[in-house]
Amino acid sequence: MTKPAFSAGALSGLVVLDLSRILAGPTCTQVLGDLGAEVIKIERPGRGDDTRGWGPPFLKDAEGRETRESAYYLSSNRNKASVAIDLATDEGQKIIADLAAKADVLVENFKVGDLKRRGLDYDSLKRHNPDLIYCSISGFGQTGPYAHRAGYDFLIQGMGGIMSLTGFPDEEGGTPTKTGVGIADVMCGMYATVSILAALNHRHATGEGQHLDISLFDSQVAWLINQGVAHLVNGDVPGRLGNGHPTIVPYETFPARDKPFILAVGNDDQFRKFCAVAGRDALAQDPRFATNADRVRNRADIVPIIRQITIERDADDWIADLEAVGVPCGPVNDLKTVFIDPHVLAREMRITLPHPMSGTVDLIGSPIKMDKTPVTYRAAPPMLGADTASVLERHLEISAAEFERLQSKGIVASGAIETDLKKGS
Repeated sequence: MTKPAFSAGALSGLVVLDLSRILAGPTCTQVLGDLGAEVIKIERPGRGDDTRGWGPPFLKDAEGRETRESAYYLSSNRNKASVAIDLATDEGQKIIADLAAKADVLVENFKVGDLKRRGLDYDSLKRHNPDLIYCSISGFGQTGPYAHRAGYDFLIQGMGGIMSLTGFPDEEGGTPTKTGVGIADVMCGMYATVSILAALNHRHATGEGQHLDISLFDSQVAWLINQGVAHLVNGDVPGRLGNGHPTIVPYETFPARDKPFILAVGNDDQFRKFCAVAGRDALAQDPRFATNADRVRNRADIVPIIRQITIERDADDWIADLEAVGVPCGPVNDLKTVFIDPHVLAREMRITLPHPMSGTVDLIGSPIKMDKTPVTYRAAPPMLGADTASVLERHLEISAAEFERLQSKGIVASGAIETDLKKGS
């Protein structure tokens, strides 16, 4: 397979066939793309990835008109080529199989059994490409009693237990609450990325490909982490603590005179320093509060006392004085504040890329910092079908005449057609 002339990233030369959509799979393949892999994103002609329609907001073109590029789609699809192929057709399936025969990695998140019916499952494709790493991402995995259920982030957050830990207690008017972003999807995408990199290392040693079975549900259960293991150790079912921490006190938001701020006291020395700044040294000597274990056991006593103290001063004053003595603390930023934060800008966590419709588009940068093979931002999330012709010509040597025939039958679609489609058309 011909390799594109991309800058040398850690995964440069790797070809990833991306049959995923929504968030978990695209998060995984965007990470691979940032690290230098060529990612070929397969989309449905005319519709594309479901998230293209998940708005508003939608990116606006140079004249201020809404396009069909949603912010949701833009969040996880940079450094990819969009190839529009109809998988419902025999010829479309044949094209995908031909691409898979030359790819290093395939990522898919179809319902269990869907691709097998189309001859695009792992067992079918490995006959032509035995070193293929085939990563299946699903709601509940390829096995087990829930395997055929559809999985969505919100559903998984509820079934996987995180919502039982998130939100304020009933007595404070709280209710089980999902996180504000699709964290079950994102974490599943991260586990999928790790598994692909591990499989690549195995392939380097043995020449063998393999099938990876990664699910949202498993990923959600895995990142219950300390709360999950605490239950397994003592059998207790932890409840919701709002912004509090189950085993560290004080470690939550506290009200200042003007707005809330975060106080994250991680050890007893920091607690003593907090008490000194607050002018309440006696609190640190109180046997109920002297150690973290004491404070956790007496949470109901110490937290109201601290709340009465913090309300006396403005948040910025608390933060300045506590930072000066090494007590972890900080503001509760909204997203406007986050993306103008000087540290966010210095760490290149806000980036700008050229875009064919809007001129430029602002995106969130990668947190991966590598001094030898840094991530690269080669392309904004592609327009639907923008790369169909070039990818099929380069990788499968499909002629212009053959491409025209496939396009006339609706089996493939090119960017020339899709570029003119607006949201809702």
